[in-house]
Amino acid sequence: MREGYEGTGPGAITPDGCAVELYSRLTVGDEPDIISAAVPAGAHILELGSGVGRMTHPLLERGFTVTAVDESAEMLERVRGARTICGPIEGLDLSETFDVVMLASFLVHSGDVEVRRGLLNACARHVAEGGCVLIQREAADSHTDVPRERVHPTGFTIRIVSAEPVGDGVDSVHVEYLFPDATWTQTFLARPLTKEEFEEALGEAGLRVDRYLTEDGVWVRAVKG
Repeated sequence: MREGYEGTGPGAITPDGCAVELYSRLTVGDEPDIISAAVPAGAHILELGSGVGRMTHPLLERGFTVTAVDESAEMLERVRGARTICGPIEGLDLSETFDVVMLASFLVHSGDVEVRRGLLNACARHVAEGGCVLIQREAADSHTDVPRERVHPTGFTIRIVSAEPVGDGVDSVHVEYLFPDATWTQTFLARPLTKEEFEEALGEAGLRVDRYLTEDGVWVRAVKG
């Protein structure tokens, strides 16, 4: 397990504290609709940090071609219908480019600045000329509106228990997932980014915001330049 990361609950746990069985149970929200509206029909998408394919599978159903990358072989075993590549995102170099590169799951908020730079550089390295990068950010109050919880329509509860500062602008976030038959927890490090800090980080990688796709600024379309 990486320092500062922890996960508990049934089944395999990845080095960043994610439970494979948990993520296999989580359903997708409106993300595929947001993505579909922002990219060309039939685009080839490089999905960085695909996990078990929670977004991969709905995108395939919408006619996109997806290359799914994740560092967890256990996660990728659950992906169906997509080309899969197992390995760290930061050092990825496929010597090919894609219409769309997607960095979801709030990965841009990595507590390690060098990891964040590596992630964004991987995005810039793999996006084709005229293509775009789709990034999922945390909501502005993610680390301040705690504790909070919501009950999913399917009957389980997601509880953000705490977000405690651990120094250098990084918080340790603790989350609980409560199902009728099982409980999982995850503790991870995340760095809140203001809009200005986020856009500056993009600029370091040679990217810029094309437009914010959602009113809350969580989904962003970026391009080179």
